[in-house]
Amino acid sequence: MRAGELTGGDRLPTHRDLAFQLEISVQTVSRAYDELIRVGAISGQVGRGTFVTGELAEGTSPHFYLPEEERRSLIDLSILKPVGDQIHVDHMRNALRALTENLPAEVVHSFRPANTAHAYDTTARKWLKYCGVDLDAQSALITNGNTAAMTVALMTVANPGDLVVTEEIGHHTLNPLARYLGLRLTGLRTDSDGILPQAFQAACSNQTVKALYLMPTGLGPHLTTMSTARRIELVEIAREHDVFIIESDAWGPLQSVRPAPFAMLAPERTLYFTSLTKCLMPGLRVGYLVVPDALSAAARNRHLVTNWMATSMMVEIASRWIDDGTALTLVNWQIKAAFKRNEIAAACLQGLPFLKNPTGLHVWLPLSERDETKFIEAARQLGVAVAPGASFCISDTPHESAVRICLGGVSEIELSNGLAAIRKLFLKQDEPVLTRDVVSI
Repeated sequence: MRAGELTGGDRLPTHRDLAFQLEISVQTVSRAYDELIRVGAISGQVGRGTFVTGELAEGTSPHFYLPEEERRSLIDLSILKPVGDQIHVDHMRNALRALTENLPAEVVHSFRPANTAHAYDTTARKWLKYCGVDLDAQSALITNGNTAAMTVALMTVANPGDLVVTEEIGHHTLNPLARYLGLRLTGLRTDSDGILPQAFQAACSNQTVKALYLMPTGLGPHLTTMSTARRIELVEIAREHDVFIIESDAWGPLQSVRPAPFAMLAPERTLYFTSLTKCLMPGLRVGYLVVPDALSAAARNRHLVTNWMATSMMVEIASRWIDDGTALTLVNWQIKAAFKRNEIAAACLQGLPFLKNPTGLHVWLPLSERDETKFIEAARQLGVAVAPGASFCISDTPHESAVRICLGGVSEIELSNGLAAIRKLFLKQDEPVLTRDVVSI
């Protein structure tokens, strides 16, 4: 704009198109557009797009250049994290202390993935049982968390140019990851029970679908837990068209009462992964990828060239916690904490059309006719950060205006204050929003 290449009235690319051109995530583009709207350089018009209004005003700075104290003053409800407290710090300190007294030499010196995997196979199987996965004709691969497992799963079943289908509102990193791997990605229509079988059947009938990527147990933006009947319908279609199923279960045992995983319904074609990151603590990046035995060698080869092996120190701590019951203690603590956070959300957002899960770590708030970008910026002016719904949109078709509000990364008081601000903003969106600077005068 300052160079004169863009002038008032010029239309900007969609978030998704610009993300593709620059090879960055849609969420990053959304945040950049938010900042340009904040400083008045561009404006979003519902149904028409985003347009340049004029030059960037002098003396304005994007959010990430704001003074440290102002950034710290934001109540950040945009990042999905489990609830954290002193109990997690204490357990990690105790674990590290125990390692200094009894540290297996293999943890320090092992450089052979097969040896490490074999040493921790028993605890991996034990944890997967907590998640409803009882290994039989499948193998478990230990990874550095969900992202590593997700990458290996996609690389194992799909080659560049192959088509992967998923929920129309889905995982925010799936789009860029698929692009980096050269995969085609299509979002399928959903209802309150997840992907519509007729949409999946139509996709498979019209072209060759290599894999179906799912978050069926409360993890997705809409927090849907798919019924057993719907799962069986999708499995039958996948078998009919020989489609692999990739099942993301990052919350693991946080949702104790739930249908059987796809890994149990269709073990011959399902790649299932979970981790300790979301249900225990972010600092424990240990994941488990379950694959059919027929794909075991392929998955291990791809894990070898992308990660080599899981970090032995983290896996050792995870295994000790699974063995001695610490992991389940922390899961049960997290369930209670998440349940309480959802009660806070229900009270603070009463009357608003939000979606939730009793032990979920976020809520989804549709904004109706409200402009998503303006709502997010107005919330930020009130000191609250939330995630744009556009970040989770898989297809290029228009999506519902919405925001994701995370419940776990702040204190209960901060959460209550942040949600109260969101509620007021939602109910008074048509009124001018006073910034923090004005309020503090």
